[in-house]
Amino acid sequence: MKEDFFWQLIQESLDKSNGELEDQHEALISILSNYEAEDIIKFDKTFNKFYVESYTSDLWAAAYIVNGGCCDDDFDYFRSWLISRGKKVYEECINDPGGLVDVISVYEAGDVEFEDFLYIASDAYKLRTSRDDFYNKVIRTTCPKINLTWSEDEKELEKMFPELVEKFW
Repeated sequence: MKEDFFWQLIQESLDKSNGELEDQHEALISILSNYEAEDIIKFDKTFNKFYVESYTSDLWAAAYIVNGGCCDDDFDYFRSWLISRGKKVYEECINDPGGLVDVISVYEAGDVEFEDFLYIASDAYKLRTSRDDFYNKVIRTTCPKINLTWSEDEKELEKMFPELVEKFW
């Protein structure tokens, strides 16, 4: 799937849901289930590309600050949330994780994740085909091992992302 079309589908689901996660989940499943199974698989492949690309030490540090901690699974769900926010937010925050300060409100902090977004393509595939063989048809790239370049020390994190620490800690 072409990246622009992928982001167009994400934006359409955002528009239909006013950004509410549960509503976006349902909207995107509904949108995707209108496409052929092969297209849903291509959507998942494109999602996986951005998901793996977002697996960086700096973004993890930013997620740690925003959520008041961030284990492996939490970081997976955080990256899903980031993709769900659309192309502009995703690209800005990948290039500068400190940009999350302008994206996340203090009311969202501590729970900035979207686990169900990981399963959008699978859910749409099942709705479209009535089959449970989605994961037999896709190949997901796993994230490479990274060395975290930060520790959980507040002073160290503050040096990396002073605005995030000021807003969320």
